[in-house]
Amino acid sequence: MALPLEGVRVLDLTSVMAGPYCSMLLGDMGADVIKIESFPDGDTSRGFVPQIRGESYCFTVLNRNKRSLAIDMKSAKGRDIVQQLAKRADIITENFRPGVVKKLGLDYESLHLANPGLVYASMSGFGQTGPYAGRGGYDIIAQGMSGIMMMTGEPGGRPAKVGIAMNDIASGVTALYAILGAYISRLRSGQGQYVETSLLEAGLAWSQWEFGAFFGAGELPAPMGTRHRRAAPYQAYRTSDGYVTVGANNEKLWRAFCEQVCASPHWLSDPRYASNALRVQHADALQADIEAVFTSHPTAHWVEALDAAAVPGGPVYSYQQVFNDPHVKARAMVVEMEHPIMGTIKTFGSPVKSSGELVSIRRAAPWLGQHSEEIVRSLGIAEDEVKSLFDEAIIFDRQRV
Repeated sequence: MALPLEGVRVLDLTSVMAGPYCSMLLGDMGADVIKIESFPDGDTSRGFVPQIRGESYCFTVLNRNKRSLAIDMKSAKGRDIVQQLAKRADIITENFRPGVVKKLGLDYESLHLANPGLVYASMSGFGQTGPYAGRGGYDIIAQGMSGIMMMTGEPGGRPAKVGIAMNDIASGVTALYAILGAYISRLRSGQGQYVETSLLEAGLAWSQWEFGAFFGAGELPAPMGTRHRRAAPYQAYRTSDGYVTVGANNEKLWRAFCEQVCASPHWLSDPRYASNALRVQHADALQADIEAVFTSHPTAHWVEALDAAAVPGGPVYSYQQVFNDPHVKARAMVVEMEHPIMGTIKTFGSPVKSSGELVSIRRAAPWLGQHSEEIVRSLGIAEDEVKSLFDEAIIFDRQRV
């Protein structure tokens, strides 16, 4: 059985995280992804540490299942090569500032007349229109402007960034579903289309409960630590050696939590805890009562007790502990593969499990320009001309001798 995007040609003009995450997933689904890079440095993330034999581990995690063409797009010959590839592509992804691709002759308007089936996706900080369109954008800027930083962290604390690059990943995922939707439409109509999203909008669109509460009741979401705005107990509680999360957010679970987990049935008759809304209102007192019990035993004890009572809960792990967990191991979230320079490396397994062949990790991330010659020759360019392109520093291969 073929992968769903086998035979689909993707020209990837993106760098760092949002775009490369999107194009990596397209590659995982079988697409032939050609990553266009400048040289001598390539994608900015190639400079990130840690490095093994000059190759960035962070870069390799985001750029598997891709081929690298290192090329000087400021030169006429370089632009012509990339434009030829663009005319053959099914999908193009880019995350330049608005206006840059037009200067390169690689904008959707310039390409879709010759390639009407092209699906073209742009990712930027603030989108292609609006008063901030020309601004540069990073994940932290988008987290701040989407309100996320003002609702994250502990009450009374400074604004806090989510621990991962949330808006970057949100933008990559949003672009991915737009691309797949546009491609399905193309299969029906034969016509491609232009889609675009931004770090700001993609992250903002994930604040669903907060949006409803704001427009429904004028509520401003404030930081609550690990608590839930609508349910209690639903947070992380201190134990004798760490923290455990509890999700006893309905009356059946609340009763089981009081009686079977905490051996505190008197909580059921406490008027402060008589309903979920009241428990949310008295969350400080509830936390104090629960932690007075929980700090008597270690996290593992409470995880076992919660499981026995069928109350959702779990340990709060360090990142190292995550990958030692037997369930994470059983779900194959870490896989090994061979990199031609780095040797044996680890990469994320797919978070999607499927009954058919949906994704495949087939090739390690490329070194800079690893496939420059084969990609250029696929355009019908003769061997002596390819040599001239290397000699003139139009294309580049870091390992070329």
